[in-house]
Amino acid sequence: MISYLLSKLLPLWFLPLGLSLILLFLAWLFGWRWSSLLAFALLWIFSLGIVAQGLWRLLEAPWQRRLVSSAPSADAIVVLSGALHPAPGIDRVTEWADPDRFLAGLDLYRANKAPRLLFTGGSNPFQPGLLPEGQQYIKHALALGIPVAAMASTPPVVNTAEEAAAIRQLLKSVHPTSSSRILLVTSAFHMRRAQRLFERQGVNVVPFPVDFKARGAWAGPLWRDPLQWLPTAGSLRSSSTALRELLGRFVYRAW
Repeated sequence: MISYLLSKLLPLWFLPLGLSLILLFLAWLFGWRWSSLLAFALLWIFSLGIVAQGLWRLLEAPWQRRLVSSAPSADAIVVLSGALHPAPGIDRVTEWADPDRFLAGLDLYRANKAPRLLFTGGSNPFQPGLLPEGQQYIKHALALGIPVAAMASTPPVVNTAEEAAAIRQLLKSVHPTSSSRILLVTSAFHMRRAQRLFERQGVNVVPFPVDFKARGAWAGPLWRDPLQWLPTAGSLRSSSTALRELLGRFVYRAW
C-alpha cells in the first residue's frame, strides 16, 4: 500500500501544479520575484489547450484509431483497467468514466478476432469497497451477451507492470508451451508503456489503442480554434496527465 501511495504522490511534485506550489513557497520564503513569475508562467502555459493537445499528439504517436475489422487475429484480447467510477449512493452503483477500452474489447471479440477476452483486475487499496474492475467488466459483458466461458480476469492489480505479469500467468494456463499473441486494448497515450511491459513478460503484443485524447486533424486545424489558446483548468489537467505518462515512461524505460 505504501509503494502504491508513493507512486501516486511523488509524481505530483514534478507536474505543473506541484512545481508551481514549490516555486510560490520559495518566493514567499526568500522573496524571489522570479520564482513567482516562473510559477505563473508554468500554470499559464500548461493551461493552454494547444499545449495539452501537443503533448497528447507526442504521446499517442504513431497510433491512429482503426476500425475493428482491420485488426488481425490473435490468441486473446486483453483489456486493461481504468474505466470505472464509484458513484455516491447506498445502491453502490459503479458508473463508466470512459468505456472505450471495454467496448473495443467486446467489439473485437464479436468480430472473432480472438477466442478469449481477458480483463485485468485493476484495484485501489484506498477504495476497499470497490470490486476489482475485471470482475465488474465480466458482469457487464455477460449482460451484453458475451459467454462466460470466453472470459477471465486477473487477480487484483494496482499498476501496469502487475497487469502484465498477471496476464502472462493467465495466458500460460491456456498456452503453457508457446508464446501467446494478444490484441492489447488500452488508451492510446498509455499504449507505448503498456506494450513494453507486456513484451518484457514474453507476450507478443498487437496494439489496438483507443480512448484518444488528441483531436484528429480531419476535424480542423487546432491553431485556428480560439478556445485552444485560452487557459482552462481542463487543459491544465490534460497537460498534467500527459506529463505524468511521460514520467511513467522514463521510470519504466518504456520509450
